[in-house]
Amino acid sequence: MTRWAPDRVAFGGDWNPEQWPVEEWEAQVRALDQAKVNLARVGVFSWSLLQPGPDEWDFAWLDHAMALLHERRIDVVLATSTASPPPWFSRMHPESRVIDERGYRHEIGSRQNWCPSSPVFRQASLTLVRRLAERYVDHPALRMWHTNNELGCHNAECFCEHSATAFRVWLRDRYRTIARLNEAWGARFWSQSYASFDEVAPPAVSTTFSNPTHVLDWRRFCSDALLAQHVAEREVLRDVAPGIPVTTNFMIGTGNSVGRSDYFRWAASVDVVANDHYEVGWDSSEARLHEQRAWSADFTRGVAGGAPWFLMEHAPSGVNWQTVNRTRPPGELRRATMSYLARGADAACFFQLVQSTSGAEKYHSAIVPHAGTDSRAFREACALGEEVARLAEAIGSTVHADTAMLVDWESAWALQHPTMPSNGFEPFDIAKAAHRALTRAGATVDMRHPRDDLSSYRFVVVPGLYLCDDELGDRLEAMARKGARILVTCLSGIADATDRVRGGGYPGAFRRLLGVRGEAFAPLPAGRTVAAVSPEGAGLYQGRFWQEELTADAETEVLARWNDGAWAGQPALTRRSVGSGFAWYLPSIPDPDGFLALARSIRRGAEPSSAPDPFADLVATTDVEVVRRRTGGVEYVFALNHGDIDVTLPALEGRDILTGQSAASWKLRAGDVRVIRTSSS
Repeated sequence: MTRWAPDRVAFGGDWNPEQWPVEEWEAQVRALDQAKVNLARVGVFSWSLLQPGPDEWDFAWLDHAMALLHERRIDVVLATSTASPPPWFSRMHPESRVIDERGYRHEIGSRQNWCPSSPVFRQASLTLVRRLAERYVDHPALRMWHTNNELGCHNAECFCEHSATAFRVWLRDRYRTIARLNEAWGARFWSQSYASFDEVAPPAVSTTFSNPTHVLDWRRFCSDALLAQHVAEREVLRDVAPGIPVTTNFMIGTGNSVGRSDYFRWAASVDVVANDHYEVGWDSSEARLHEQRAWSADFTRGVAGGAPWFLMEHAPSGVNWQTVNRTRPPGELRRATMSYLARGADAACFFQLVQSTSGAEKYHSAIVPHAGTDSRAFREACALGEEVARLAEAIGSTVHADTAMLVDWESAWALQHPTMPSNGFEPFDIAKAAHRALTRAGATVDMRHPRDDLSSYRFVVVPGLYLCDDELGDRLEAMARKGARILVTCLSGIADATDRVRGGGYPGAFRRLLGVRGEAFAPLPAGRTVAAVSPEGAGLYQGRFWQEELTADAETEVLARWNDGAWAGQPALTRRSVGSGFAWYLPSIPDPDGFLALARSIRRGAEPSSAPDPFADLVATTDVEVVRRRTGGVEYVFALNHGDIDVTLPALEGRDILTGQSAASWKLRAGDVRVIRTSSS
């Protein structure tokens, strides 16, 4: 593994010179240099130009583009161009094109139309990768390789015969015998017992519901098939150019998409975790949009194991793929980019650098828009580039998170099956609600996989972790006995890795830890809420989406009960003392204000011996975001005001590295950003 070790914050993004007359390239690169761009990703969708025919190759245009960038000291992330095969290839090899779940073979004319299990695609793509690697291995501009692009964004599933064969091989490797598969899938249900692996097919459209574990294993296989394409490309690159880092761009946290790849499994395959993130929604206020950014950035940092990560794509302004594509108002780009950097990114890159004038993404924003360099968008990008350059001293610093939130793609996929008790919310909605509340309560949250080492965290949240093993319950109980605080929500611990429900009552794997027992789920329809009240009758929160028929053990404290409805009087919030720690159970999804109050209450007890966070009240009551990055004895406090009211920060002696100003107290004007260097305590 060759680790990415930058000496400056990477600032740049996608440049597609092939979309422009060559006479315009030099002026474009000059504009990028003016904006302090120091890195460009090149060649993402260039296969048809690099290989215009089966036995034709043309690298001259790419040679020229890379030379222009190098003249301006702009580093290159060179993509392998395998994201979309040329039309001649797809016509010559129609069997390589995607077949959807209804049996329709996708036609030529869009991007990423290739089957992850296609042998002929794999062979052709690796030939291209080797050609690129051999040509550019010693190029002075080359800084990093980038395999493919957004693997699985449009071709996460293919139901062709190649995929079916590969799926059967994957199942043999997982289960070894057909008897074990039948047991894991509960295949006796609906007379689905298989006599051999050859009888198993991908879960395409059928008469009614597919077996949930069949679908879950298919999702696992599809993620692994995409990963295999990345790894195959990476191995060619490492063979030819072993000293150059390799990555690919993940897609973590955009909108309500759960995603089709298990990036916890993928993380070890890259030399630096890279992510693309786009905010979703026109009606959202900027404060709500920054919550989307925080979710994605914290999730990406967790996948990276806490290490600095690479923001490969975010939008300078509007995108091209939402129903109404929101344009960033003046000043928002600065705050958006700084938010990702605050939360652990050591790179801030865009799609795209120069706005296309044709094709499906011609209305996707760029730092050089259609209006050219005499534009607000370009002037803001130039100012941002100046400020990002001043963050070089913070390179390699890391975010210190006090809270772990356990999330898992496999668990989310299982919750998506249409036979669940409710499909009225998205699988990560519980985790997002918890993350929003905890962030507003002043916590810095790492999203971690349930198998990760959690020993450094004093507060662990388990939000809707539907699948898990019994060992996790034992580990969390051991942590609580040593003083940790554990919060478990509804829909956690219900089933094992095969989606087999644990008997004896809910929440399954966590019953002993929590001292509660659920007899039945009672999901709520959209728009319906139920009040949870304290023993004194005070309202604590409004429960949404979910209730349970629940009883608490004698030693478990009931902190709230339902005030009305069929389950009036039953527990709505419990707490059990476990050694020197505590374990809470939350059998619903609280309203935002109620969840914030609950998060603040639990956090006040999570670190009883330490001083309260001086920023907690400010973050909870305003639209200010505060995140700390640390290295050695130095702390960088990123303070971003997403609101329209000036605020005063708590006393903090240090230097704002964006302005050079030193002070012991700070005003943070509406819309402003400060990065204050101080001594870490």
